[in-house]
Amino acid sequence: MNMSSSTAATVLMVNLDNGLCESRAKEQKWRRFESLERSISPVANTLVRFSYGEILSATRNFSKGRVLGRGALSCVFRGRVGVLRTTVAIKRLDKEDKESAKAFCRELMIASSLHNPNVVPLVGFCIDPEEGLFLVYKYVSGGSLEHHLHEKKRGVKATGILPWSVRYKVAIGIAEAVTYLHNGTERCVVHRDIKPSNILLSSKKTPKLCDFGLATWTSAPSIPFLCKTVKGTFGYLAPEYFQHGKVSDKTDVYAFGVVLLELVTGRKPIEARRPQGEENLVLWAKPLLSKGKGAIEELLDPRLKFKLRYSNQIARMIEAAAACITSEESRRPGICEIIAILKGEEEPVFSKRKKSSFIGNGCVIDCYPQLQQTNSEMKSHLALAMLGVSEFEDDDHLYCR
Repeated sequence: MNMSSSTAATVLMVNLDNGLCESRAKEQKWRRFESLERSISPVANTLVRFSYGEILSATRNFSKGRVLGRGALSCVFRGRVGVLRTTVAIKRLDKEDKESAKAFCRELMIASSLHNPNVVPLVGFCIDPEEGLFLVYKYVSGGSLEHHLHEKKRGVKATGILPWSVRYKVAIGIAEAVTYLHNGTERCVVHRDIKPSNILLSSKKTPKLCDFGLATWTSAPSIPFLCKTVKGTFGYLAPEYFQHGKVSDKTDVYAFGVVLLELVTGRKPIEARRPQGEENLVLWAKPLLSKGKGAIEELLDPRLKFKLRYSNQIARMIEAAAACITSEESRRPGICEIIAILKGEEEPVFSKRKKSSFIGNGCVIDCYPQLQQTNSEMKSHLALAMLGVSEFEDDDHLYCR
């Protein structure tokens, strides 16, 4: 009798303890959400607040057929909201991720402050303590640059290839978007994940930069800071960021340079199927870039028919790409100087300041004194990428110079 009483008491104590733990967990969750609400309060009234029910209805219970894309810690769905059934893109953050509230707050605060024709606008958000966090963006109907450049379409004739005129339009539009982020807002915004899948095209082929999940504020352009965690996509990471966690506006300039190379060549930044020595786009292209116009034939996407009237635009994009992917961050120009090169302004600021880094035909060459070491490290970068890892996240990256 005593034994059974003792067992019952033990079970009762365990159940009570479990109840207390659950109660504390719920209380902590509510406190986190209250803190989140306070953090976003300065901008919450400028956005539409959706209920979880509206999000559920808009995505048809998060139907697989509505998925637009997936990230490491998020998934984006196409949805329809409101009386007019307006099409939107709904980003659902992983509710199991402990850092989701912080990431949500940062992205919402940054994205809500951006108003530019070449940036996808944030429409609203949803906060549900049980179901998680959602960001609602305007839907861009034309698909991603990644889709247009790299996805092979069976049964589609050559007319499906992105024409040069659109590629040049994309280059100028995204350069203007990045210029706005770096110089056109109250605080400099570094995107940290510029790549073709984060560039959307409207029905009129107007490019729009999206996905500010990794974006961060910096005190001013060209003033770097060190981050402990390096996040981004292989093939687009600037050497100083990948190796040392050093972030500045030049981080975006390097990634934009890789995108320019993709627009010119039609190649992906990392392709294991390429012949040896050509797997890494940047390493393959660098020796060719120094030739300027002389490299057009070797660099230009073979799917494009070369037209003489575009030769100057192609040469300028090659020149801009070469400047962007300069290995040494201090010698890499800012985005305003890159736009000057792309638009063919007579004397870009970059050429005035650094004439020694140009060769006779006006093309930038890499002045990095430790290029051999950088090539070695980039090959290591390539080896990692070939393991099938596309999203890089090193939580053990230490502060260092």
